[in-house]
Amino acid sequence: MKVTEKSGRTVRTHSISRAKFSCLLAGGLLAVLLLPLPAYSQSGLPGIVLDSTEGGGQTWSLNIQALILMTTLALLPTILLLMTSFTRITIVLGILRTAMGTPTTPSNQVLIGLALFLTLFVMRPVFEEVHETAVKPFMAEQISAETAIQVAAEPFRKFMTQQTRDNDLQLFLNISNSPPPAGVDDISYWVLLPAFVTSELKTAFQIGFLFFIPFLIIDLVVASVLMSMGMMMLSPLIISLPFKLMLFVLVDGWNLVLGTLAGSFFIS
Repeated sequence: MKVTEKSGRTVRTHSISRAKFSCLLAGGLLAVLLLPLPAYSQSGLPGIVLDSTEGGGQTWSLNIQALILMTTLALLPTILLLMTSFTRITIVLGILRTAMGTPTTPSNQVLIGLALFLTLFVMRPVFEEVHETAVKPFMAEQISAETAIQVAAEPFRKFMTQQTRDNDLQLFLNISNSPPPAGVDDISYWVLLPAFVTSELKTAFQIGFLFFIPFLIIDLVVASVLMSMGMMMLSPLIISLPFKLMLFVLVDGWNLVLGTLAGSFFIS
């Protein structure tokens, strides 16, 4: 009986000490969190302030501008996917690789790198216009950051509008219950972005379908020949792969594919 009571007291003592320790730890953390509140309420956060400009306007402090810049850099991959030619190029190259029967060759790294450099080539006029009209004046402190962002958005708006189908744009205008825009400058990015991506997906699948047809014909011919010879257990893909690679090389396929992709963005 004594042993049982001692062990019970020991367990009870440990449980009480743990509870006290948890209460003390929670109280300490709460005190640390609540202590700076009066000071912040009196002086405010020093980083979030507005500086007056010479023209009588206001601009964010340097700390907030640096935060906005870092956030923009983190969103660059999303901007690249949604506002440039990158989406169409990567989808077409992926469909082409599947049509050739080589799902892992070229590798994803090679295709993404090729799509990235082709995107830079296609978007070069847009990037140059953004650099001349927005980046240079902002670096020379001739315009504010907000004005630079608004000016830089216009070349992208023009490019996206040229590549967006009217029915896709009308679809998202109806979904958002937005009135018909009077001009290109009146189209909101909330409507233009999804409409542009939808159009890019449709165009990419159309180009990929055209690239798929020659390889599909080779597969059908090889499968018919093997079946007529009674070699039904032999996979047609094994026989058709060398012919598809030979056809692609003989017609200078990469030149045709990349030239078609780049030219599809300059067709008015």
